Amino acid sequence: MLDYLQAKLAYEVDVLDAAAGLDSGEFILVDTRMRASWDHGHALGAIRLRDDIPAGRTVVVYGWGPGCNGATRAAVALIAQGHSVREMIGGFEYWYRSGLAVETATGIVHPPVEPLVGAWGESL
Repeated sequence: MLDYLQAKLAYEVDVLDAAAGLDSGEFILVDTRMRASWDHGHALGAIRLRDDIPAGRTVVVYGWGPGCNGATRAAVALIAQGHSVREMIGGFEYWYRSGLAVETATGIVHPPVEPLVGAWGESL
């Protein structure tokens, strides 16, 4: 079980770590959702899956949320192309619910942090 959990951590990243990695330049954040979803709103700083993805940095893919496997499908394709890839658990749903910046057609939005997901930083 320990091996499984360590491997899982090597391939997944939560939304706050994804945001920090994006800010530091460690990660490239890639939205795998349909164009209409992208246009409605996407993580600030993300690029679309259809865009050119530069080599040399870890690619973090995300889909809509926990019930979406689009990010997993994209991860498989990007790994096959030689990219280092991690999945952002929770997807765009948890990015938004965590109050992280979202870019929409009308500008940048800072959604309110939902109480159930806003207790970041607490440890076991």
